[in-house]
Amino acid sequence: MKRRLFIASAVSTLAGCGPVSAALNQNQGVARVLASAEGLNHALIGTRGLAREYGERDVAPTFRVNGFATPSDQRYVQMVRGNFAAYRLVVDGAVESPQAFTLAQLRRLPQRTQITRHDCVEGWSVIGKWSGVPLAAVLAAAQPRGDARFVVFRCMDNDGAGNLYYESLDLHQARHPQTLLAMRLNDAPLDPDHGAPVRLRVPTQLGYKSAKWIARIEVVGSFADVYGGHGGYWEDQGYEWYAGI
Repeated sequence: MKRRLFIASAVSTLAGCGPVSAALNQNQGVARVLASAEGLNHALIGTRGLAREYGERDVAPTFRVNGFATPSDQRYVQMVRGNFAAYRLVVDGAVESPQAFTLAQLRRLPQRTQITRHDCVEGWSVIGKWSGVPLAAVLAAAQPRGDARFVVFRCMDNDGAGNLYYESLDLHQARHPQTLLAMRLNDAPLDPDHGAPVRLRVPTQLGYKSAKWIARIEVVGSFADVYGGHGGYWEDQGYEWYAGI
C-alpha cells in the first residue's frame, strides 16, 4: 500500500515538470497508475489525515509567487484600489441559504491560523503562516442540500486566453479541519500577487488545488458540466483531481 502511494505521488510530481511532462502525460501506463491510486490516496489521506503543521521559526521569509498572472481587468483593479470594500464572496448552488459575504463578515466567522507547507507539482515547497476562515464554517452558513456532493471554486484569474481558473473539492475535503479560506499570509493581509482578498488553502494536496482570487463558491451535485468536466483547470489538462501529498 505504501509503495502504491509513493509511486502515485512521485509520478504526479514528475508529470508537471518540463520535457518529462509530455512523455508522462501521453503514457497510458502512467495514467492507469495515477487513476488506480487516486481513490486509495483519497480514502487514506483526504478525509482523515492531517498535514504537518510547523513552528514560527520554520516560516519562509518570502513566499514564492506562482500560477497565473495577477488579474488585471478593471473590476479587480478597482477592488484593489478600494481595499476590497466592494468584494463579495458568493456561495450558492445546491444550498438552502445562499450567501454573499463581505470581508468584514468573513472576519467575524471562526478563524484559524496554521503554519503548513505548500508543495508545488513543479517540485518546490515553501512554508507559510496562513490565517482565515475554515471552509467548513462558510459551508455551514450556506447549508448544503442533501444532493450536494462537490464544492467548485470559481476564480478571477485566467490563463491569458480568457479561460478562468477553477478548482473543486468534495464535501469531505471541503470540511477538512485544515481546509482554509485564507485572508492573511505571514501575519499580513493577502496581497494581490498571492490571491487577495481570499484564496483557498488545502495543505493536504498539491498547490494547484489551492485556488487564488476566489470570486464564487458553487456547491454542486456533479462537476461533469463545469468547463472541461474534470473538476479543475489543470485536471482538464490531464492532472489528477485528487492531488494528495
